[in-house]
Amino acid sequence: MTVPLPGDTPADETLHRMIRVDHAGEYGAVRIYAGQLAVLGRGAKAGLIRHMRDQEQAHLDTFNTVIADRHVRPTALLPFWHLTGFVLGAATAALGERAAMACTVAVEQTIDAHYTAQLDRLGDTEAPLRETLEKFRAEEREHRDIALANDAERAPGYRLLSAAIRSGCRLAIRLSERL
Repeated sequence: MTVPLPGDTPADETLHRMIRVDHAGEYGAVRIYAGQLAVLGRGAKAGLIRHMRDQEQAHLDTFNTVIADRHVRPTALLPFWHLTGFVLGAATAALGERAAMACTVAVEQTIDAHYTAQLDRLGDTEAPLRETLEKFRAEEREHRDIALANDAERAPGYRLLSAAIRSGCRLAIRLSERL
């Protein structure tokens, strides 16, 4: 970590915010895939979506443990993410498999950047958390690559859809860190 300046958030609160938002993000990802599977669960991409959902569930399980072990308060927005994650997944899936894959690309690009920024801020004393984030970031990149290989960029309105989802994800990150 860098040397704190006057007015900076204390290191322990910064770490709690990181854990809180990562927990919320993995929770939201599981809900997005649940929404996609509710619509596309019998389709050609169902196996891919289940694979990604299963990895996200493993991430969530890990953060459930981390949040309890470190006595971090989860975000108060979990009930909201429960609903909005599912709706985002179901709505994009209702637009078709390509739109569902476009959603995955947008979310995973945002999470990749988020995890990268967190890794840049973590100090050497947080080696286990650092290793966890590096592993999860690699899997998020895998999800992005799977979605790109499955025609995400050919979704109708890809650029607009992707930009809207990325903006929503960045807002969710900011809110979940604090609330």
